[in-house]
Amino acid sequence: MSSGKKRTVLLGLVFLFFLVLAYVENTSFFVYIRDSFTNLPLGVVLVFIHNVLAVSLIILGMAFYVEVVLTFMPKRKIEYVVLQNPEVFAVVFAAMIILISILRASTLVRGQVEVSTLAMVVLLSLPAGLVEGYGIYQAIKKTLKKTLETRDLVMIYGVFLIAAVVEVGFIQALLWISAA
Repeated sequence: MSSGKKRTVLLGLVFLFFLVLAYVENTSFFVYIRDSFTNLPLGVVLVFIHNVLAVSLIILGMAFYVEVVLTFMPKRKIEYVVLQNPEVFAVVFAAMIILISILRASTLVRGQVEVSTLAMVVLLSLPAGLVEGYGIYQAIKKTLKKTLETRDLVMIYGVFLIAAVVEVGFIQALLWISAA
């Protein structure tokens, strides 16, 4: 087996390992997140760490995808459509992730999506969702183009820090308004 194939297989195994860890983190995050929003700095830190782990997993998954396509796939046009159009794929993927996040957040109160409150959840999630969507878009685009560098990661993680501050700030404002 060539070194490129070994590296791709190893990257896939690392991705699977971190996918399992992400499942555990995501489960515990949604169990304890309600309590942490009462403390503003703790809420920002937890949301930021959660978002960094999520976008890092996306980057790792996209890097694995690129390696699989370049190493194992035949050189036909259909296999390379995502690599040839990274911006389009990044927009679609980021929109899908944000939509799933909004639907997941709408289940926090009663354990299921409440259609009556979905519009309000979407409206309240929009500012942080747009910022997070931009970060996901940049991460995917740069990973698929194989141009992701350390300064890009710093910028992407900075975007997610801003998103965490916005998200926790909105929740703090909602808690303050609902208490009044």
